[in-house]
Amino acid sequence: MDKQIDYDSITNVLFQHSVNSDAAEVHGIMCGMLCGGMSLTDQKWQSVMADTTNQGEPFPQPVTFKLEMLYTQTCEQLLEGEFSLQMMLPDEQAPINDRGLALRNWVQGFMLGFGLHQQDLMQCSAEIKEALQDFSDISRMEEPMEEDDESERALHEVMEYVKISALLCFSEMGRSLLDDQQDKPSVH
Repeated sequence: MDKQIDYDSITNVLFQHSVNSDAAEVHGIMCGMLCGGMSLTDQKWQSVMADTTNQGEPFPQPVTFKLEMLYTQTCEQLLEGEFSLQMMLPDEQAPINDRGLALRNWVQGFMLGFGLHQQDLMQCSAEIKEALQDFSDISRMEEPMEEDDESERALHEVMEYVKISALLCFSEMGRSLLDDQQDKPSVH
């Protein structure tokens, strides 16, 4: 992963500019909007992000720059599908509870972003409704985890589940947005 757009570099630039979010939450919101049906070419995500994480104030240039890099990378990863989505979470060396908290922030962000773009859950498949219910449960996890192999495995499984569920949402709700790109008449 590009060192300029990893969890620490994004969290640091947000923190330096008094944005009340970490990279996990910001990335979750971004993914949620895209997976909930926002067009990949929609630039409104920046104002939505400022409204939800920066009291409606526009972001300073260094934050905007980082978030645009993250947005581009996220779109590319979602389009690649399979297992290419890299969630913005602390690396494996970080304490397990820091990673658990970041995962919870990512899931909360995802649900916020998804909800902004997909109010009609009746259109969603049973799998997506179930995943969103699970996300709701994950977002309320508050138990501190032990630093042991069992907790590591459990956290890893939840992270994989969240990633696969997000990709499922994108393939069902977000993929239709690719039509935006394909419907443009070709100029000969």
